[in-house]
Amino acid sequence: MLTSSQRIGKTIGIIGGGQLGRMMATTARHMGYRLIILDPTPDCPAAQLADHQIVAPYDDLNAIKQLAEQVDLVTYEFENVDLNTARYLEARGLLPQGTKALEVTQDREIEKSLMVELNQPVAKFQMIKQKQDFTSAMERIGFPAVVKTCRGGYDGKGQLMLKSADDLQAAEALLEKSQRLIYEQLIKFDCEVSIVLTRSKTGDILYFPVAENHHRDHILHMTIAPARISASVMKKIKQAAEAIATALNVVGTFAIEFFVKGDEIYINELAPRPHNSGHFTIEACNVSQFEQHIRAICDLPLIPVLFHGGAVMINLLGDNLEVYLTRINQFKQAHFHYYGKKDIEPKRKMGHITCVAHNRDQLIETLKKQQFI
Repeated sequence: MLTSSQRIGKTIGIIGGGQLGRMMATTARHMGYRLIILDPTPDCPAAQLADHQIVAPYDDLNAIKQLAEQVDLVTYEFENVDLNTARYLEARGLLPQGTKALEVTQDREIEKSLMVELNQPVAKFQMIKQKQDFTSAMERIGFPAVVKTCRGGYDGKGQLMLKSADDLQAAEALLEKSQRLIYEQLIKFDCEVSIVLTRSKTGDILYFPVAENHHRDHILHMTIAPARISASVMKKIKQAAEAIATALNVVGTFAIEFFVKGDEIYINELAPRPHNSGHFTIEACNVSQFEQHIRAICDLPLIPVLFHGGAVMINLLGDNLEVYLTRINQFKQAHFHYYGKKDIEPKRKMGHITCVAHNRDQLIETLKKQQFI
């Protein structure tokens, strides 16, 4: 028997109306929930599937209050939710995910400090709060390195590569604009991977297959699942993921990116939400990262994950959308997703394609032969 907290037919509010919100909304619709989206862009991708949209900035407290009056619970599609509005919702019992994971993941200084406190592996780093700090960072960490803003920044935005002291002028300009930076050792990794998990309110954790990620111009281009890593690395990743999710009291779907170098792993970033690298789960698993997320926040039991065996997901950007669309009939196993964004722009995520098979390596070979990847 369902409890009152599990009642089907509730209204879910989603802060953020982009592609992740849209895929949450698609799943929630199938499960019988009503939806209200808060996003500043009218007719945003998620709103196209919702009962109603509140058109307002994410930090508009009046809009958040309006949302709170109309929903039974609230979730979000990105980590840069205004903390004051999130705390308002948490205090009213409307935010099952709480604010701890948000507070940590939207600030790289807090995130890195917590990883050190939890004894989790990260690249050498140093906080930069004034120009003089660059000198000690260069001496202690050296080059090559990367500097990152502590807040905001995604798909390579807010980051600079430092190959030598000649690049410091640009880094100093970024510091002046951002006030704080992280100076981080550049890991020459073998591959980058991510793990997507879902944790219930009672602390149960279920994992999706670890995925291997390939980027172009700092934007995720392709994800291969399962990742081509050793069993020992896989074990380390799951152990780290469990420790982090437990420490943050995660509720819902959560993702962690890692660099892998030999048998060593280094945590790159955390995301307290469904993740681009987990899109393959929609077709390649019996339950998607989005359904598990909705189940977790609605206090429904999580579904044990079954995986077909192999998947390749390709992001469709404004740059390559037409190229893939004209060739999509050449591979009958390609599942096409279009996000409903109004304007097609370079480097903007417009959709994705997922190809699924029982064998990962055979799938990759087939796609290569057809010049699909």
